[in-house]
Amino acid sequence: MKKVIVACGGAVATSTVAANRIKELCTNNGIDLNLVQCRVNEIESHLSGTDLICTTMRVKKTYGAIPVLTVMGFISGINEEKLEEDILGYLK
Repeated sequence: MKKVIVACGGAVATSTVAANRIKELCTNNGIDLNLVQCRVNEIESHLSGTDLICTTMRVKKTYGAIPVLTVMGFISGINEEKLEEDILGYLK
């Protein structure tokens, strides 16, 4: 099972849209997913076992070896296919 954190400023609107897209992507590609949705300032409390961090805003902070991917394209509709490829690359 892969653990993905999806974070935004308020952990409601944009992260929900991104989380739903990531869930659908993983389901369609046979990836078991443990998805955690939170605020950006709560990421550190969920790091244990995390494979990928997806945010809907730019984050300058690093979290060790865990990759951080900005997924605002799921909100704007720009480069969605590239985002999906990148996410699958990290999780497969």
